[in-house]
Amino acid sequence: MKLYRTVAFTATLAGAAVAVVAARAGGDKVAFPAGYDKGVMYWSLDRADNKQRREYYAPAAALDAAKKGQPLPSGTVLTMVQYSTKLAADGNPEKDANGKFIKDKLVAYAVMQKGTGWGAEYPDDMRNGEWEYQVFNAEKQVNDKANLKACFTCHKPKASVDYLFTLDQLKAAAK
Repeated sequence: MKLYRTVAFTATLAGAAVAVVAARAGGDKVAFPAGYDKGVMYWSLDRADNKQRREYYAPAAALDAAKKGQPLPSGTVLTMVQYSTKLAADGNPEKDANGKFIKDKLVAYAVMQKGTGWGAEYPDDMRNGEWEYQVFNAEKQVNDKANLKACFTCHKPKASVDYLFTLDQLKAAAK
């Protein structure tokens, strides 16, 4: 009986460890994209709600696939660079001559990467095809406080466009 309890306890611990690894496995697959800025900055966005300026980068192969109406290839890394903005005396973001927010400090990098066979460990209601997500701080270190599940939840409704919010911008940049 004691051996049975020990085996059962060990199996329970092993199962819990596997569950924790599976929950964190996705983000751990994504390394900081050191050469993201060698790609194409295909879009920028001012976010008034959090007073940020965001720039989106993709490799040329991703733009080419988007232009052809094909899914983005395995290995694609899309990087969103987030900046705080210079604030005016009234607390609102200052704008440049083109009406865009003026960047101040780099805040974070949000990265989505596609890999062959990735995502298989997720339940269907969370899986985003073969995409994984990770957030890095300004020092290019993993932000272990980032809620990666929110990335999956937010992108899930975009299944028909390869889980991307910026597919149209990728296509436009490819022309």
